[in-house]
Formats: sequence, C-alpha cells, structure tokens
Amino acid sequence: MVSKIKLLFDVVENLRSLADSIHAAAEAMVGYEHVRPEAQESPNAESKPIVKAVSLEQVRAVLAEKSQAGFTAEVRGLLEKYGAPKLSQIDPANFAALMADAEALK
Repeated sequence: MVSKIKLLFDVVENLRSLADSIHAAAEAMVGYEHVRPEAQESPNAESKPIVKAVSLEQVRAVLAEKSQAGFTAEVRGLLEKYGAPKLSQIDPANFAALMADAEALK
C-alpha cells in the first residue's frame, strides 16, 4: 500500500514538472521576438561575438526537459554550480552558460 502511495506521489510530481515545462514553453513562444540582423559592419571593423539574451523561461524549459528525461540530480547540481538551489535565485547573467551546460547533459 505504501509503495502505491509513493508511486502516486511520483506521478503527481512528474505531472507538475510537465505542467511547468508546458507553461515555460508557452511563455517562450509568446515572448519570442524575431531579431533583425544589425546593419552590416565594414570589412575593417573588428567582429564581436554576438551574445544572445537568455530568458528565465527559456532556461526553465530546458531544465524541465532534462529533468523529465531523468537528469533531475544533474539539474540540481547545475543550479548549485551557479550558486542557488532555485532557478529564480540565479543571476540572469549566468542563464546562457547554465542553459548550455544543461543542453550538454546526455
């Protein structure tokens, strides 16, 4: 009986995580803006790497996807690596690096 209850709790937790993923994906799609390329630079101009801003919702979607794929412990480890137990407490300046690390999980 206890194992069935634990199984039900696990199902509820997975459903909540899935709902969070769907919500994050929907927010990312609504907030998506087409970025126009800047005017072309002259050939003598020094090229600078383009850094794309990564939103909280985008990172949340990737982390939720990885968590659903069985990388929950690794996701928690990445959050700790970037200095917080929760994504909402991580410095937005670290979102791009965190998302890259999460996408590398295989």
